[in-house]
Amino acid sequence: MPQFTDTINRRRTFAIISHPDAGKTTLTEKLLLYGGAVHTAGSVKARKSDRHATSDWMAMEQERGISISTSVMRFEWNGCEMNLLDTPGHNDFSEDTYRTLAAADSAIMLIDAVKGVEPQTIKLFEVCRMRGIPIVTFINKMDREGRDPLELLSEIEDVLGIPTTPATWPVGQGKAFCGVYDRWHKRLLKFERADGGSNKVPIIEASIDDPALKAEIGQRLYENLVEGIELLDGAGSDFDRDAYLRGQMSPVFFGSALTNFGVEPFLDAFVDLAPAPREHITVDGDVVMPDDDVFSGFVFKIQANMDPRHRDRIAFFRICSGRFERGMQATLQRTGAKLTLSKSLTFMAQERVNLDEAFAGDIVGLWDSGQLHIGDTLCSSKSIVYEGIPRFSPENFVRVVLRDPLKRKQLKKGLDELSEEGAVQVFYDLQRMERDPILGAVGKLQFDVVQNRLQTEYNVNVTFDGLPYQHARWIEGNLDPADISRRSGTLCLHDIEDRLIVLFQSEWMMHRIIDDYRDKNVKFIAAVQPGRKAL
Repeated sequence: MPQFTDTINRRRTFAIISHPDAGKTTLTEKLLLYGGAVHTAGSVKARKSDRHATSDWMAMEQERGISISTSVMRFEWNGCEMNLLDTPGHNDFSEDTYRTLAAADSAIMLIDAVKGVEPQTIKLFEVCRMRGIPIVTFINKMDREGRDPLELLSEIEDVLGIPTTPATWPVGQGKAFCGVYDRWHKRLLKFERADGGSNKVPIIEASIDDPALKAEIGQRLYENLVEGIELLDGAGSDFDRDAYLRGQMSPVFFGSALTNFGVEPFLDAFVDLAPAPREHITVDGDVVMPDDDVFSGFVFKIQANMDPRHRDRIAFFRICSGRFERGMQATLQRTGAKLTLSKSLTFMAQERVNLDEAFAGDIVGLWDSGQLHIGDTLCSSKSIVYEGIPRFSPENFVRVVLRDPLKRKQLKKGLDELSEEGAVQVFYDLQRMERDPILGAVGKLQFDVVQNRLQTEYNVNVTFDGLPYQHARWIEGNLDPADISRRSGTLCLHDIEDRLIVLFQSEWMMHRIIDDYRDKNVKFIAAVQPGRKAL
C-alpha cells in the first residue's frame, strides 16, 4: 500500500449548495473562522464598508454581495485538510456550480429556516443525486422567526425525496434560539453571544436532565425541547452511514451562521461524516483508487486575471489519484503533450500560496499558458482519461456591439478566454464572421459579468443587443443549415469549436423542428463535451 494512504484519508473535499440568500457565503466565512484560516469573519451585509467576505474576490462580488465565481479555500480541522469549494448561489451562475460538483466528494446543503426548500436548492440537489454525492444538511437562520423544525424536515423529505435524521435539535427559535441538543452524544450545547458573530462563541455543555436548565431557558422552551426529542426518538429515522454515503439519507443540523450558534458542533460532526477522497471512473470504465501510485486528475474550472496585475490564467485541478510534486511532468491526454507542472498554487480566495506537494482530494491551481481546457485529464500515465465536464445549452442570447472598432482584437482575445473559462458561450454566423459575435448564457446576470470583465480586464467597452431566442440545441448528423434557417423563429450558428447549433424563439418551435427531423438521423443535443462532438 502506498505510503501516503493515511495522508489522503485525511482529505475532505466538499462544496456548499444553496438557494441565493440562504447564507452560504456567511457559513463559508464561519467555517474559515473556526478552521483558523481567518481571524475575524467578514460579512456580506457590510459590503459598503472595507470588509468583504473572504471567499468573494471579484470586484462585482464585493459590490453586489453575491458569489459569482467558484472559490477554493483550504483549512484544517481536527487533523484533516478541508478543501472547501464555495460555489455561486445565484441560479444565473448554476453552470459553474455544476462543474464544481464534479470535483467534490460530498456537499453541505444549506436550507433557510424561514423559506425552506427553494428552487435552486432542488436543482443542485438533483445534480448531487445524479453524481451520488453524500449530502449533510444545515438548516440556517434559526436566529430568525421561521418555520417549525418538524415542518422543515418534512418538506425536505417530501420535495427532495431523501430521508432525514436530525443530528442536532434547536433549543428555541428566533430571539429565543440559544443552543442545540446533540442527539448523537446526548448533550445540550448552549451558546453565548460574542461580538456580533465575528468571533467564535463560547459553548456551555449541559445535561438535558439538569434541573438548572429548566430555570435557565424557561418552562416553555424546556417542554418544547423535551417533546421534540421524544418525538424524534420514537418516530424519527436512525442514522445509517452507508445510506448517507450512497446519497440516500441526509443528517440534519440546526444553527445560525450569522451568530455562529451551532457552527462548531456542526463542523466537528461534518469532518467525521464527510468521506475521504473516493475512487473515480475513467471513460473506459476502469476504477482509479485515490491511493494509486499514478498521479491523475482533471481540470474543472479555469479563471483568468484573478490577479489583474499579472494577467494570469489559473486552471483549478482536482487530484484524483497519487501525489503531486511541483516540477513533475504530466501528460495532457487530449493532445498528448507533456507538461511540466512548475507553477502550482493553493488558495485562500484572492490570496495564493505556492504549493510544493499535494495529494488525491486536493485542489491545485496550475498556472496555464492557454493549453488547458475545462474537463482535461492530466496524468503521469497514458492509460487514464476521465469523462469531460459537459457544457449545457444556454437560454439567453445577446449580440455584442463593440463601441470602438479598433479594439476588435482585444475583444476576440477576451471572449476566447472567457469562453474557455465557461463564463459565457460564444457563437458566430455560418460564415465564421467574427465582427458581431453572439453570446449565450444560462442566466442573464452572466452578461453583466462579461461586460464588466471585458472593460476592467481587457479595456474593451461593449454593449449588448438582446435577441429573442430562448432555447438552443447542438446538431449531430448530416443536416443542411439552410433547411432550418428558412424556418421562422430560428437561427443557425457555429460555436467556438465549429459545431453547428440552432437557436429557437420558443419551446414550441424547437419541438416542432425536432419532430420534423426525428426520422432523418439527426439529433438535437442539449449538452456537449468541450473538445468533442455533441453528446
